[in-house]
Amino acid sequence: MTATHTARQHPAKQAWATGLTAFAAVMLMIAGVLDIFRGIMGIAHDDVFVTTRNYVFQYDLTGWGWIHLVLGVLAVIISIGLFQTAMWARVAGVAIAGLIILANFLSLPYYPVWSVVMIAFSGFIIWALCVLRPEEAPSPRSTAASSSTPTSSTTSETAPPRTP
Repeated sequence: MTATHTARQHPAKQAWATGLTAFAAVMLMIAGVLDIFRGIMGIAHDDVFVTTRNYVFQYDLTGWGWIHLVLGVLAVIISIGLFQTAMWARVAGVAIAGLIILANFLSLPYYPVWSVVMIAFSGFIIWALCVLRPEEAPSPRSTAASSSTPTSSTTSETAPPRTP
């Protein structure tokens, strides 16, 4: 007896996977744009940020603005890849969201509320990108395959008829 198993796409799981990828792409785009604005603020007018004297990590706020600007631009580029459901974008999205969390943690004393909001955004992005399993990930090929006729998931040999 020979059995071949093909992966069956469940419509509910496919919709869930597509929704999470779109959620992560939109959230990463928003986080990237907000980080770009934060970087521009740090570069143009570093007196917008509160300076602290007794913080363990002390930075030049103009240089810190450049870091946020670069992270924001990378986040926007990666979010465009997420809209195309590219696997490299999922991996890079988790990495860039982690870097955004790190950068915002280090800048907590300079702009605490904004940093906490960006950490929460990035946490949701990482969650949305990591909860999706690769076999559930939507791909351009799976949408074309789901519109074609379904195939049987198993093939079996028919038993010969019984003789009395």
